[in-house]
Amino acid sequence: MTSTTATNNLSVDEPFLIGGNKFQSRLIVGTGKYNTYERMAESLQVSGAQVVTVAVRRERLVDDEGRSLLEFIDTDRYTILPNTAGCFCADDAVRVARLGREILDQLDNPGKQWVKLEVLGDTKTLLPDPQGTLEATRILVDDGFAVLCYTSDDPIMAMRIKEAGATSVMPAGSPIGSGQGVLNPNNIRLILEMLKQGDPDYPVIVDAGVGTASDVAIAMELGADGVLLNTGIAHARDPVTMARAMRHGVIAGRQAYLAGRIEKKLYATASSPWSGVISYIPGE
Repeated sequence: MTSTTATNNLSVDEPFLIGGNKFQSRLIVGTGKYNTYERMAESLQVSGAQVVTVAVRRERLVDDEGRSLLEFIDTDRYTILPNTAGCFCADDAVRVARLGREILDQLDNPGKQWVKLEVLGDTKTLLPDPQGTLEATRILVDDGFAVLCYTSDDPIMAMRIKEAGATSVMPAGSPIGSGQGVLNPNNIRLILEMLKQGDPDYPVIVDAGVGTASDVAIAMELGADGVLLNTGIAHARDPVTMARAMRHGVIAGRQAYLAGRIEKKLYATASSPWSGVISYIPGE
């Protein structure tokens, strides 16, 4: 994603700053659920993403042909964000996070001190367990991790996670993999307002539930700093084309947010002014 200079002396869009690193792309994509590693690699490339997330616990790092997932991810190009998907308690999440760090330490990848933290409540809703999430956040922060924390769209919970030391709070647009988009935009607005009060550069990333480019654009128009997604691309009929669409959705949403939308009004407002309009008198 390229930086955008708005007209009329609006400021230049700043790079996406997270975990002490600067990125041009505000789209983070997952590496799971693809039919083939080749399709995954092509989708990552056209998405423009610079950060990709890998499920340390659930991801098959080696396929039926003995090929490693990491063989298809250019670790010089992408920052790898290990995630704790599939963990249902704080202890498991902490253990998986440390395993991810060991794997990436061998690759000397910038993401080796990062973790996308997920502590889930059940297998049906995949909603986060608030207590387990907070507990794991505190432990991992103390252990030196930059914690990017998946949570619900509850503003109070989001504040608690930030107070626990998370590098980024990542509220869900809707349940994981549901494709329902941003169900509660007002909650996302509240989270943005509360977390950025006095700390405008604190990164808030909408994570989960987006299904198409318009969902991504809406999240960005609300003021989110970025969007993380996987299923919306991997399970699309044409993942590569959808990855390109998601890339443009992030760009369009971010530009619209920076530009500032017009106020919504009850009545119409003419595009051309009424003053100076030539009058028509019948019969003349």
